Amino acid sequence: MNAIRIEASRCPQNHFCPVINICPSGAIIQKSPFSAPEIDYSKCTSCGKCVRYCGFGAFNKVIG
Repeated sequence: MNAIRIEASRCPQNHFCPVINICPSGAIIQKSPFSAPEIDYSKCTSCGKCVRYCGFGAFNKVIG
């Protein structure tokens, strides 16, 4: 199973996450600009766009 994971320690958590607008399925949410984004796995298609777009490397694709 392919899945996307967020490594919160790599996210600066000081702004609204621009990756939210990149997700084609609307699976990325953020409760406040001072929190790490979260993934709604019921919507995530594991396309990997978030992994490629995040400049901090906070989004990672896990294969297994």
